[in-house]
Amino acid sequence: MATPKTLELRKLRLMTAIKTPYTADGNVDLPAFDKIVEHQIANGVEALIVGGTTGEGHLLSWEEHLFLIAHTKAMFGSKIAIVGNTGGMCTGEAAVATRKGFAAGMDCSLLINPYYGKTSAKGIVMHLENGLKYGPGIIYNVPGRTGQDIKPEIIMSIKDNAHFVGVKECMGHERIKLLSDQGVACWSGNDEQCHLSRHVHGAVGVISVTSNIVPGLMYKLMHGSRDDELDSKLQPLYKWLFTEPNPIGVNTLLMQLGMAEPVFRLPYTFASKEMREESVQLLKSIGLQHCPAGPNGLQVLADSDFKHVLNGDDA
Repeated sequence: MATPKTLELRKLRLMTAIKTPYTADGNVDLPAFDKIVEHQIANGVEALIVGGTTGEGHLLSWEEHLFLIAHTKAMFGSKIAIVGNTGGMCTGEAAVATRKGFAAGMDCSLLINPYYGKTSAKGIVMHLENGLKYGPGIIYNVPGRTGQDIKPEIIMSIKDNAHFVGVKECMGHERIKLLSDQGVACWSGNDEQCHLSRHVHGAVGVISVTSNIVPGLMYKLMHGSRDDELDSKLQPLYKWLFTEPNPIGVNTLLMQLGMAEPVFRLPYTFASKEMREESVQLLKSIGLQHCPAGPNGLQVLADSDFKHVLNGDDA
């Protein structure tokens, strides 16, 4: 039987895969991070994925990653749920990180199947169960990154675990409907599909990248009645954000909005000048009042404005 906390988490409709900003010396920029989070809370976002793919958890040391989870919980834990991306390829490492993540205060883990070092269906189940031992967990199925699909039969074999919250599912409407019809809570992992997934195919909501930019509008898509007009209006932004591999687009856009210093940890780099100019027109057409913005507002940055670093130790 699911725990009360697990059941509570299944009700959340809008979660943001939050960006991790950096200072000029390559360290995590906590003041900038806090401002981004404050805008999220003010616009109705119910949970944050800390150190996810968008938040570049794979570029953070575990010390940085766990510290960011603890910081987010300490600063905002009474206002928003904290989901720590503590999964990984190595079962033992992911289990330790998940245990420490709960010790740091996270409400839920995000657990992925072993990428690159693929395993059998039984191995995936054992890998995920080792993460679910410590508290509520959302399973993340993104074959485009891991190279291996978590099949429905695998999900069904763990769905009765007391800590199984549900699935962030990137395999589209058909998969979400199949799982939802069998009582599995699903969040769309594809922003461009999330509106129909939510209103037609049974998804609870979305774990979104776009909500870094327009959280209030994403809230409306998830909590309001079906709104095909708004969904259509946002489709060009979805396309822009994922033209380059995520999180290049969202990073570039938050930097142009003045919400983060224009600092990239490699291997990520900035979007092209053409794309940067296009993004300004996109946001103006949607309405800048829906976006977070620093003191100077939205600007087209020059190539020379951007800086690349390895990590906070190479300043």
